[in-house]
Amino acid sequence: MLRTIVIGSCVSIQGIFETQLENGKIVVRVGSSLFTGTPVSNKAA
Repeated sequence: MLRTIVIGSCVSIQGIFETQLENGKIVVRVGSSLFTGTPVSNKAA
């Protein structure tokens, strides 16, 4: 499942969902790299 996260104030990354952490952040995989950040909400415009 693809998920999008935000790292910092303006960098977003989309990757394969790996796990959710206790602090509410999630981990996504892009190739062989893992990134941790705040998930982007699924709100429709």
